[in-house]
Amino acid sequence: MNNSKYRGVVVPMVTPVTQDGRLDVGAVKRIIDFFAHSGVSPLLMGTTGEGNSVSQADGQLFVETAVKAADGRIRIYAGLTGNCFAEQVHQAEVYTALGADVIVATLPTYYALTEEQMYEYYKTLADCITGPLMLYNILATTHMSIPVDVIKRLADHPNIVGLKDSERDLERMAQCIEIAKGRDDFAYFCGWAAQSAHSLELGGNGIVPSTGNFVPAMFQQLFDAAVSGDMETANRLQDETNEIAKIYQKDRTLGQSLTALKVMMQTKGLCEPWMLMPLTRLSMFEERAITLKAQAI
Repeated sequence: MNNSKYRGVVVPMVTPVTQDGRLDVGAVKRIIDFFAHSGVSPLLMGTTGEGNSVSQADGQLFVETAVKAADGRIRIYAGLTGNCFAEQVHQAEVYTALGADVIVATLPTYYALTEEQMYEYYKTLADCITGPLMLYNILATTHMSIPVDVIKRLADHPNIVGLKDSERDLERMAQCIEIAKGRDDFAYFCGWAAQSAHSLELGGNGIVPSTGNFVPAMFQQLFDAAVSGDMETANRLQDETNEIAKIYQKDRTLGQSLTALKVMMQTKGLCEPWMLMPLTRLSMFEERAITLKAQAI
């Protein structure tokens, strides 16, 4: 692990909404406080946070509310998605002005991009925004993978501070961690929750587990154990959190799993399981089954 100030557990926070699709401000405050008490930071409007479905107005309200609720206790990472570059730059600047600490951007997804187009997109975005930028590679939703060579080039940009990599490829993970090693200006965050302990053992800087919405303290304990060299404890916690993840992920699409995750969070009084279109709630029968399993933990 390097000495980057960007490290630790960053939970890809759900976006809590009301039945009519509006941001649930009260729930945002509760979840942020829940995270802060566990020592973990949120990534707002990532994949788990239905980032592509959040309106610009609600995105701004989300960041503003989260920053105020955090009150300097934890960092705020703000996700950036979309296909209009000018709007992305505008949103990034608004988020930074509102107090977001880092902008985390996925690739635009309408067109298949060449390696050089990916490089130019991130370089230009980093040149145009005020706040620090983190790359976000997620093949499952963008249907593109940022090549390791492109990441190497981008790591030298003074305003690009790290990579959140959610691609399920162990060889790639090791290569990307190597890029970050030995430097304090570029960090590696593992977005493949089931490999959290392994990525930290290899020298990664942080982890981004969606199950952290439900058990943030367990992931903070996993992180602390791994960085202290106690891999026995870290691997035990990895196995335990993997089992918890199955409650909302097993036999479900990504979108369905996010709904199920909110059902689990409802058992802790954090939010209700309403979703932004095109995602929808599960059946009452499914929600009841998930609730019973979550309450048993």
